[in-house]
Amino acid sequence: MDELDQKLITLLRHDGRKSISDLATSLDVARATVRARVERLEASGEILGYTVILRNDTSDTPIRGIMMIEVEGHVTDRVIRILGGFPEISAIHTTNGRWDLIAELGAATLPDFDAVLRRVRLVQGIVNSETNLLLSTPRSTKARL
Repeated sequence: MDELDQKLITLLRHDGRKSISDLATSLDVARATVRARVERLEASGEILGYTVILRNDTSDTPIRGIMMIEVEGHVTDRVIRILGGFPEISAIHTTNGRWDLIAELGAATLPDFDAVLRRVRLVQGIVNSETNLLLSTPRSTKARL
């Protein structure tokens, strides 16, 4: 992926409905170039699809945070399976360093968020955690803000 592809993807992240003509103008290249690049990025799987961001996507879980989790022994896969069943957890990431997992959490209220944290901490195999609330999201490349 070269610099032009990266600029094209950036424009599409900001407005996935932008026309080929508008993209070409913004990038100062021919429409055929943009069309070919988009088709190639889609065919290669770099671009998986396009989405719509709804107003309620941003307010479904107004209390959001990330939870760093330390897992005891070799039970990480089991802990991931259990956490995967929590509807309040939108993503689970494995990582290196001090923490074994990072979970993205969301809830409607602070008491609901607190209840999720308590339920997560009760999962057998989790020995330590640290949680940070997300105060705002000035930039995101995800569909959900």
